[in-house]
Amino acid sequence: MDSVVYITGHQNPDTDSICSVIAYAELKKKIGVNAVPRCLGELSRETSFVLNHFGVEPPELLDTVKTQVSDLNMDSALPVSPEISIKTAWSLMRKNNISTIAVVDENERLLGIVTLSNITNKYMDAMDNNTIASTKTSLRNIVETLNARLVCGTQEEFETTGKVVVAASHPNDMKPFIEKGDIVIAGNRSDSQSKAIESGANCLVVTCGGEIDPEIIEMARGAKCVVMTTPVDTFTTARLINQSIPVGSIMTRDNLVKFNVDDFVNDVRERMVKSRYRSYPVVDDNGRIKGFISRYHLISQRRKKVILLDHNEKSQTVNGIDEAEILEIIDHHRLGDIQTASPIFFKNEPVGSTATIIANMYFDAGIKPTRSIAGVLCAAILSDTIRFQSPTSTYVDRITADKLAEMSGINIEEFAQAMFKAGSSLQGKTPEEIFHQDFKEYVLAMNKIGIGQVYTMGTEDLTDVRDSLIEFMENLRNNRGYNLLMLFLTDVLKQGSEVLFVGDDKDLVAKAFGVSIGKNSAELPGIVSRKKQILPSISFALERM
Repeated sequence: MDSVVYITGHQNPDTDSICSVIAYAELKKKIGVNAVPRCLGELSRETSFVLNHFGVEPPELLDTVKTQVSDLNMDSALPVSPEISIKTAWSLMRKNNISTIAVVDENERLLGIVTLSNITNKYMDAMDNNTIASTKTSLRNIVETLNARLVCGTQEEFETTGKVVVAASHPNDMKPFIEKGDIVIAGNRSDSQSKAIESGANCLVVTCGGEIDPEIIEMARGAKCVVMTTPVDTFTTARLINQSIPVGSIMTRDNLVKFNVDDFVNDVRERMVKSRYRSYPVVDDNGRIKGFISRYHLISQRRKKVILLDHNEKSQTVNGIDEAEILEIIDHHRLGDIQTASPIFFKNEPVGSTATIIANMYFDAGIKPTRSIAGVLCAAILSDTIRFQSPTSTYVDRITADKLAEMSGINIEEFAQAMFKAGSSLQGKTPEEIFHQDFKEYVLAMNKIGIGQVYTMGTEDLTDVRDSLIEFMENLRNNRGYNLLMLFLTDVLKQGSEVLFVGDDKDLVAKAFGVSIGKNSAELPGIVSRKKQILPSISFALERM
């Protein structure tokens, strides 16, 4: 399946935004798109009620669509154990045409990396013939590296503590060169082999595939000397044996520059500038290796693919939208300021709810939504049109909702009443939770204006809530530099609103709605729609001013 397409609504999501996202993601999946629904904030009580009623899982939170390391075409990792020999590591690099491998533990957590330069530097260190002992090289590695056959001895008896010696001289001249714990490489001369064992060698390697006399084998067993025979010649054996050391002994582990799959590409680029490595390991949150990246990968990055629903303004969309690829926009609001690099599918209709548009896209495609999807779409229409009482409501909203109600088996009047009751209570909420329940920011005629809206059933005493909300709004205005902040407390039953406001442009409220205002509030009978009544009135008043 193709790469993931994120479908998201606006910040501080309402029921229409969330339900439309869920339903459109399902529609996209049915036509073969790997779409996933996402939200940009916490769900309201009303939205939670709707999803719980129809047994629908809420979408996961999407913090940003900035390009991350996980969006890059990483080189695959080749994880190896720290015990394997450098000869095996070299062979793996040549076979897979790579220059770096990851060394991991049994849970694939990154321990270090081994590069070609690590191997060549160690191999060129020809003067160090104590490498086998200092790196605690296993007997198995030596046998595998030399393609040898173990004649006698075990790993437990392999306690090499010395150096590697080639028994090239006369047996009588060998003793000064051999110390207890050494590894001795010898030909098929029994006298040289026995002298090596007598001198305290811990391991005897017989080259050229030479046969070993039974007496030598018995002698080695008595001295607990490991004996093996290899088909390669003495020169090749001496050259290969140090390639049996484990990669864990030469890997780079200190000051290792690595990245997390969730790191942002811009941050990665800055760190790469400060270092000169060819490639960098990438790990997940548990430290498991996921791949390697280089500077080249930053050029060929993949942008996240997104579809925006119920909004088309930057101030309301997901963080990092400039770094993403917008595929579609489906909305029922005024045109905003989001720009795209290429033509996209843009659907904007003057209806009361985005869910109305999504539902009819199902019908136009000849796809019947499931009972639960039909239910959440119907609920979204009822919510955004305030049960068809909002000035934004249209005939299309009504007939679409009726059709969805029949599919989902609900009574519109009863369900709407229960939904509004579940979502309208402000009890137990902090001023911040109330204010940001459905908040949008606009820039109108060079003025930064914030407009929030919450719905009530007109049955609560909001006296104490008003004071705390105004205090919160004053602090928010000062911290974020708003010219005007407004919160509309919309009474679903009375079909009107009370507006709370703070800012230097308070007179704008009076001019926009033609009412007398108090210190921080005003009554607005008949005003219920932000999209069709509030925002146009504010915009027109600003133009006149």
